[in-house]
Amino acid sequence: MDSGIGLLPAAAAIRRLRPDADLVLSSDPDSMPWGPRTPEDLTVRALAVAEAAAAHRPDVLIVACNTASVHTLSALRARLEPGLPVVGTVPAIKPAAADGGSVAIWATPATTGSPYQQALIREFASSAAVTEVACPGLAEAVQHADEAAIDAAIAAAAALTPPDVRAVVLGCTHYELVAERIRAAVQQPGLPRLALHCSADAVAAQALRRIGEHPVSEAGAVPGLTVLLSGREAELPAPALAYEEGRLLRAVGSPVR
Repeated sequence: MDSGIGLLPAAAAIRRLRPDADLVLSSDPDSMPWGPRTPEDLTVRALAVAEAAAAHRPDVLIVACNTASVHTLSALRARLEPGLPVVGTVPAIKPAAADGGSVAIWATPATTGSPYQQALIREFASSAAVTEVACPGLAEAVQHADEAAIDAAIAAAAALTPPDVRAVVLGCTHYELVAERIRAAVQQPGLPRLALHCSADAVAAQALRRIGEHPVSEAGAVPGLTVLLSGREAELPAPALAYEEGRLLRAVGSPVR
């Protein structure tokens, strides 16, 4: 679940690890973006999206949204667990800060500066120089595959990122869909290749661990793909096909609208 197509990286990671898995993608384009919303409003919307997914009786729910994980994970677990395990998405601050140096965390305005993110920085990045970079408009631009708006939002965030940064944490799942464009915008000439730290692969692996499943080498039964848009069963939104992850999911699943 996510506010929008930010769930694609985690879903694609599950598809690669378990090509036989049926997937339910539940998002909320009617009220996207979630980033500027209050925690109370966010919680109401996240619960609605989660319950729409839960109605399909999944084995595990991945909250493939940093903003929702920061503000609503406790409420989601209280409502759904233990019957439905809930796996949140945590910004990959710990591995980014492991080597010290300068780290930037790109995130939505709601996540940037939040007590949750601040606690992660204190716990895992005390030896690193950390810059929190709010990226207003980037998730929305990615959601609509708006190339000009993506370029503008990335450029604005890159301008706020210190030039000596050696690692960037992508603290919004939408940003993982344009990771290489972010790298190109932040990379300084003559410096080592910028490290980008994403969450999708780790979250997918954790979801499988929670339900006692393991990666498989080849597909078994033809997997299903169910798409829920603000609770309505629909087709995969066309902007999803602008990204490699969306095309991977589209290869087997519902038709595109």
